[in-house]
Amino acid sequence: MTAPGAGRGIGNGESAAEITTTFVGLPRDSFRILHVSTGNVCRSPITERLTRHFVRERLGILGGGLIVESAGTWGHEGAPMESHAETVLADFGADASGFTGRELLDEHVIRADLVLTATRDHRAQVISMGHSAGLRTFTLKEFTRLVKAIDPATLPPLEEGVVVRARALVRAAAALRGWLLAPNAEADEVYDPYGAPLTFFRSIGDEIHLALDPVVTALTGVPARA
Repeated sequence: MTAPGAGRGIGNGESAAEITTTFVGLPRDSFRILHVSTGNVCRSPITERLTRHFVRERLGILGGGLIVESAGTWGHEGAPMESHAETVLADFGADASGFTGRELLDEHVIRADLVLTATRDHRAQVISMGHSAGLRTFTLKEFTRLVKAIDPATLPPLEEGVVVRARALVRAAAALRGWLLAPNAEADEVYDPYGAPLTFFRSIGDEIHLALDPVVTALTGVPARA
């Protein structure tokens, strides 16, 4: 059986066959997650590909209308991912193949249902583009903090589809934003490893992993395997 979302690409370098899912009877709809950093060659590619990887680990597939992609506010259009970023992805068993950098465009923000940025400056830049992006744009770590405060029992079950669950998650996170502030100015930042040694890239990869884990658990309703 072919599920909703089958036949759609899920971002850079993915074929339609790779996103065929087992979800049946769900609306033919999609939920698009956009990861944003500066050059779109380090942080946002790592976050994009780890999101896909961790969803697949939970569900065995990536699909059901879930689309994950990335772009950069000063994106290196057509550039390959930084080699250290590829190494970080390999450390997690994630796929780095087929990636090309993109400059952030209005159309990316318009289509996105959730924008997760590396820093507060990136968040401000996305929101300044307009398109009613404020309620669906967060830094990655900000979104993680909010998601951890949401009772999973209040979210639609996965049987209703990843799209329905993801939309409810974003609404709940947006409602909490004014109540759960960052403990300090640096708490919501993922620093740029561009030009740094592999050890620093790996530390950034670990930060991204820790931030993504509760988000993917909330999206899928499935915790990480021990």
